[in-house]
Amino acid sequence: MELRHLRYFIAAAEELHFARAAERLDIAAPTLTVQIQELERDLHARLFLRSRSGVSLTPAGEAFLEEARLTVAQFERARSVGLRAGRGEVGRIEIGYVGSAAFAGVLQSQVQRFRDASPEVAIVAAERPMDDLPGLLEEGGIDVAFVRLPMSLPASLASHVLLNDVFCAALPSAHVLAGASSPIRAKALAGETFIGPEQALGTHEIGRRGRFTPRIGKAPGSLVAVLTEVSLGAGVAIVPSVLKDVVSLPGVRFKALAGKPVSSTVAAVFRRHERSAAVSRFIAQIRDTQALSIVYPLPERSGRR
Repeated sequence: MELRHLRYFIAAAEELHFARAAERLDIAAPTLTVQIQELERDLHARLFLRSRSGVSLTPAGEAFLEEARLTVAQFERARSVGLRAGRGEVGRIEIGYVGSAAFAGVLQSQVQRFRDASPEVAIVAAERPMDDLPGLLEEGGIDVAFVRLPMSLPASLASHVLLNDVFCAALPSAHVLAGASSPIRAKALAGETFIGPEQALGTHEIGRRGRFTPRIGKAPGSLVAVLTEVSLGAGVAIVPSVLKDVVSLPGVRFKALAGKPVSSTVAAVFRRHERSAAVSRFIAQIRDTQALSIVYPLPERSGRR
């Protein structure tokens, strides 16, 4: 028994006229008769009663018709899912991200665009330690990572910049430099205790410009945890400027840094040779996105005291 036998039987059962059913199927009537006879031999049951008054279904035929319709419908559903999966319209995408990708809005923008275009693809996103993301990508634990560059990437991974940003200083509101009217010079931060975010580029660059080695007090990981330590007076931090517009934490004052902007970027990282059609479509969308740029300097805004 093959799928065509079920299709031929359904057409004959619905028309109850072999000539009309054959015309509907675009085959010759004798061919349809042979196919139905093969099906009846395979089932060891008569499916149709033929008489001078016409054709009717036997009880076996009526029972078989319901199952045949369900089988053909399930096949069509499976075929549709297979075709859409091949086009990347169904599936699952696992995303790992760092906090600044969410604060900058690039994570939300990419996910929403893809969901609008492919609502049947499940997207699961979770914040992860940035240093873990390349390994998770290589091992298949995640499919796309949103990170803050620069970071070392293995040859199997590629990246695409989505945001050009600069660093600024986050100070306790009571800090002597918090009320300064001009951007802070690097050397003014010599001797300070620094709270280290995951991306240490900005901190080390300020130390280089000020000709000192930054003293790291704590490195709590996430940007919210970093800013919380600053608000508690545990130290100062060099953080992405995008935080000025999206985080309002009591006891924190954001200040621009003097001199040439200390730049950094938010980027998506992915496997160079992706096998999943859904993930490949997401990567194609990312590659087609032009990077945004943070205007420097941003207006200063302090947290609530």
